[in-house]
Amino acid sequence: MASAISETITTNGPSENNNLTITGKIHTRVRLATKSDLHHIYQLFYQIHAYHNFTHLYKATESSLGDLLFKENPLPLFYGPSVLLLEVSPTPFTQPKNNKDEGFKPVLTTFNLKFPVVEGQVEEFQSKYDDGNDKRDVFIAGYAFFYANYSCFYDKPGFYFESLYFRESYRKLGMGRLLFGTVASIAANNGFVSVEGIVAVWNKKSYDFYIDMGVEIFDEFRYGKLHGENLQKYADKQKNEGGNC
Repeated sequence: MASAISETITTNGPSENNNLTITGKIHTRVRLATKSDLHHIYQLFYQIHAYHNFTHLYKATESSLGDLLFKENPLPLFYGPSVLLLEVSPTPFTQPKNNKDEGFKPVLTTFNLKFPVVEGQVEEFQSKYDDGNDKRDVFIAGYAFFYANYSCFYDKPGFYFESLYFRESYRKLGMGRLLFGTVASIAANNGFVSVEGIVAVWNKKSYDFYIDMGVEIFDEFRYGKLHGENLQKYADKQKNEGGNC
């Protein structure tokens, strides 16, 4: 967490240019995403593609993401594609009043700020989540996306940690540690044996972050992917041969 330079909370309300400035303290909530978050998830997924200059590869739509993340008959909690959202607010969160059993109790934390944080997209990223508290000053800051995976090395599933992303205003505040740590805590407390994923070697800050969080890097392995036209060749081959593999 960032260290405090002020014990006061100063909030400049949304201005005509759609900005909100938070100084002193910022309050956070990590919760499981719901269908009401679909538009924001779509936007955040697009932003991480833009960050990596991969927008030309982004094929998802809100409808297709809804089918992926919020199925009518979902897998058991955390076995299917799962998204945790980190929300921020200039005022404290309280536990939900609506008594919804979503299988995960929100994690509430407060960060002391070294510098002001500007929420520059108040309307675009205002949370639509209804927890029964009628709290309106809540904004989506980032997400973690993960799902269960399996390996012949273990007799239990682990987590494949697909991505972690924060909007620019909320980076370098210690929130990444909170969000990744929450995923790791879910894994450890629910019988999953690992949290694994791809670590970009070119991104030193990201690489060092995961090392510091306890992730072990296996240099003897390289990431491989069969996709696109090369994958489609196998479907065409099966059709042409008129049988199964």
